[in-house]
Amino acid sequence: MNILYSRSASDARSARPLLLIHGGAGPRSTELALQTEKDYRRGLLAALEAGRHVLEGGQSALDGVCAAVVALEDNPLFNAGCGASLTECGTAEMDAAVMTGDGQAGAVAVSRYARNPVLAARAVMEQTDHVLMVGPGIDLVDRWGLRREPTSYFVTDHRLRQLDSVLAQRQKAARHGTVGAVAIDAAGAVACATSTGGMVGQSVGRVGDTGLIGAGSFAGWDTAAISCTGEGEAFIKGVVAHDIASRIRHGGASLHDAVHATYERELDGRGATGGSIALTPDGQALIAHNSKAMFAGYWDGERTEAFV
Repeated sequence: MNILYSRSASDARSARPLLLIHGGAGPRSTELALQTEKDYRRGLLAALEAGRHVLEGGQSALDGVCAAVVALEDNPLFNAGCGASLTECGTAEMDAAVMTGDGQAGAVAVSRYARNPVLAARAVMEQTDHVLMVGPGIDLVDRWGLRREPTSYFVTDHRLRQLDSVLAQRQKAARHGTVGAVAIDAAGAVACATSTGGMVGQSVGRVGDTGLIGAGSFAGWDTAAISCTGEGEAFIKGVVAHDIASRIRHGGASLHDAVHATYERELDGRGATGGSIALTPDGQALIAHNSKAMFAGYWDGERTEAFV
């Protein structure tokens, strides 16, 4: 397990608010071939700035993570929103989820119209009695008061070329990617938000871990806020986000030890790669991955840093 950022509870007594983000994990060279390292770093820093502005303004952890993820969804470099990976038919079908430490959660899968799927996930949480909704239509997106876009908005030339390459070679590498954020606010509440376009060349209707609470996203007031990225099927089978939280809740593990044990059992044991960002209400924080590289960053109230 590779660690990009780690913070213990003793180091973080005054670390409120705190924000971690990720922009996907996988082989470094393929994604950097699209744009320069500087462009990715700029995109991560813009997302951190969006979340920081909200959190410093006294808004909630949920507001902060949503602001950060919206910035990443609006950036075509990342696999979420505009620039999402495409299905085998060349369409964008996006998943997203949000969860707060008090157990409230919302998610969407196969989202095609909402400009920002993370806000659709939040709408499910706040405007319905449900947790997961699949394929929310135009009427529902309008009813939620969300901005929508034509399906062509989400499709970029780079993703079309990437799809052609994957379908021609049936590549497995660099087919996945996800964006996400976790935060603790000034009141000590935690939240997570995750959004993805899924896997390049995936079957129409496929749903990955991002929209499944407990697999790619989880938050608990007595455990941690967690957002994952990587090979979605492995994260689903291992219920990775919840497994990390369970090791903290039931085993009394530190955040570092919980993440390490889950990676070893549920990812390494399946030959799968990915990464995660996580933080606890007492200020422990960790950005980790077992892939070759991971786009991520943090703002801890004093310092902002992005990793590409």
